[in-house]
Amino acid sequence: HEDERLSYGELNARANRLAHHLIGLGVKPGDSVATMLDRSVSLVVAQLAILKAGGVYVPIDRALPSARQEWLIADCAARLVLSESDDRDLVKATIPVLPIEPLIAGTKSSVDLGLALSADAAAYVMYTSGSTGLPKGVVVPHRAVNRLVISNGYAKIDAGDRVAWASNPAFDASTFEVWAPLLNGGCIIAMDGINPADFAKALKQQRVTILFLTTALFNQYTSLIAPTLARLKYLLCGGERNDLPSFLKLLREEGPVRLIHCYGPTETTTFATVCEIAKSVEDMTSIPIGRPIANTRVYVLDAHGGPVPFGAVGELYIGGAGVARGYLNRPELTAERFMADPFSDEP
Repeated sequence: HEDERLSYGELNARANRLAHHLIGLGVKPGDSVATMLDRSVSLVVAQLAILKAGGVYVPIDRALPSARQEWLIADCAARLVLSESDDRDLVKATIPVLPIEPLIAGTKSSVDLGLALSADAAAYVMYTSGSTGLPKGVVVPHRAVNRLVISNGYAKIDAGDRVAWASNPAFDASTFEVWAPLLNGGCIIAMDGINPADFAKALKQQRVTILFLTTALFNQYTSLIAPTLARLKYLLCGGERNDLPSFLKLLREEGPVRLIHCYGPTETTTFATVCEIAKSVEDMTSIPIGRPIANTRVYVLDAHGGPVPFGAVGELYIGGAGVARGYLNRPELTAERFMADPFSDEP
């Protein structure tokens, strides 16, 4: 990030020091720790350290009004807040607000903690702006993150890959951008700003191989920096209704190597289905959402919960390892939206 580079060894040492600090401050397995940090080395260290301590990281958007930030911190019952500063004017909270840098640079042990955690344990809580007005905290387990980025069936990520981190840390696309490189030995490239010319320059200079863009940015960038995007190994996009001409424009640039349209709500951990786009889409009226990624099941069901015939209209249901544990503090809504899969022995 900027001029700061970090090896895996140093990342592990810093995360261990911070994890020991967090445990010393009373963080126990299952406790929430809020982070109010921009895309940075410090945020990666914070997320890894919280998990090492057995905690649950809760990214809070620094641009939100202070009243909303305070509500989120209270709703997740955060044990403490990790921030760039201890200035309480920035974060109005009744719990400790700790600047992260002194904790990372402290004298605590850098030895691995070796805490045993279940794959079903919560890894993070991501808030979505629900249609009901109040945000819903989606509780995502470790297994769901693994399913998103390891042997996922849509992108083979390895130690040679350099993945752009361009999303807001409080949005679930960042789950892919951070953990896809870390869990496959690759490199995270924290991107600054979204000015198209600067963005294209950074992609080239940092030799980025994998990039995810929201649909709105994808549509904008394909009209302005298509030749740069065409050099990528993987370009993934999704999040909103797609624009077919934008895909066709990029395909005319003879790249990228793989262009992938992604679909999935936060409740199914970033991506549930993908569709690799080829020139054959020229005859289509819209881009399909594709087929389920690995360890994911997708059904189109009728009002009685039965599969609809081929070509018929129904409601989309998503199952598998990527499904979240439910909504934080919303048992009624969880019971309404999350249900046992009647077509599988797995939950």
